[in-house]
Amino acid sequence: MFARVACALTMLFALAPAAHALRCGNRLVETGDYDAQVRDRCGDPYWVEDRYQLIANGDPSVQTVTQVTYTAWFYNFGPDRLLVRLLFRDGRLAREDTLDRGVDEIGDSCGPGRLVSGMSGGEIVAYCGMPMSRNAQTGALVRRIGPGTYRQTDLAQEDWIYDIGGNFLYVLHLLNGRVTSVDHIPR
Repeated sequence: MFARVACALTMLFALAPAAHALRCGNRLVETGDYDAQVRDRCGDPYWVEDRYQLIANGDPSVQTVTQVTYTAWFYNFGPDRLLVRLLFRDGRLAREDTLDRGVDEIGDSCGPGRLVSGMSGGEIVAYCGMPMSRNAQTGALVRRIGPGTYRQTDLAQEDWIYDIGGNFLYVLHLLNGRVTSVDHIPR
């Protein structure tokens, strides 16, 4: 009897979905799913960020260059759940991250306490909506990762400006989608 129960429990756990799988309604999203599958199951994200990486292999005279595209989708499922960031690599789901608490409506929870270093751009948009101004500077980081192999990663630096009332405007400095510092400037 014990052996049958143990076998049944083992089979049940083997067939159960992974604990980290995102549930959208009654459908699951798991690592390896295509972006089209995720959009079909979860709907459109409220915020999307793209990052690019080039990988060069071979000697300097003849190299093969491969571009890798990373896309982050941000979902808000309401104030009773956490915000979710889905990271895709070349259109396939690579990772799911849970962030801070969700909101009733995008942009309805802004305040000075929300504009802090370390937050993702998707979280800032969830709480404060779109910035009144958004300025980007681009660059690249090139690293040698092995003999004849180099990786170039785009560096996306942005300044987002928010007017949340008071005597100041808030300037958020972002690097690759994450707030690195916050400044106040006079109106």
